Amino acid sequence: MALTFPAELRYADSHEYAGPSDEGIKVGISAFAVDQLGDIVFVELPEVGASIEKGSSFGTVESVKAVEEMYAPVSGTVVAANQAVIDTPELLQNDPYQEGWLLKITPADPSQMEQLMDATSYSAKVEGGS
Repeated sequence: MALTFPAELRYADSHEYAGPSDEGIKVGISAFAVDQLGDIVFVELPEVGASIEKGSSFGTVESVKAVEEMYAPVSGTVVAANQAVIDTPELLQNDPYQEGWLLKITPADPSQMEQLMDATSYSAKVEGGS
């Protein structure tokens, strides 16, 4: 999979992304994170209605290599969790930005998006190995 970082998204140091969706903000993990994890076998996400806090764990992703926590790039209330990814974790590997999104949230503070990296900065970070 080519490591792409869509320009309309914003990225956290911990490799989650946040971007506009029809239901507020779409949250997922970047192609870089997916690539580092390898074959994904299990995804655990919060229930609809749950509150998530920026920088706090909101779920886990398990691969054949490791189990990793996922951290909220922004605070908000979960309005949708991607059941398709829970049922078929490979969707996350195949398309982390479209079919492989994880959550849709109503943001508590939309200005938190401005604190995340743009695609150019994130790409430089992961390609620079920092």
